[in-house]
Amino acid sequence: MDRFRYFVENHVFGVCTRIGEIFNISASSIRLYFIYASFLTFGSPIIVYLVMAFWMEMGKHLRRHNNPTIWEL
Repeated sequence: MDRFRYFVENHVFGVCTRIGEIFNISASSIRLYFIYASFLTFGSPIIVYLVMAFWMEMGKHLRRHNNPTIWEL
């Protein structure tokens, strides 16, 4: 079970982890509240999660584009 958890934490978008870092809250409790909110509102937080994941990936892309490495020139 730990291997699955580590795989998910490392390969999923990392939105809950980033929110936890910003607000100084553990990522596991944020994930738990996200699951509860998804069940109570019939999945609408999933849309918010995907938008936040897209926004985070765009930020990474823009930072990489503004500071290219020697291999990307």
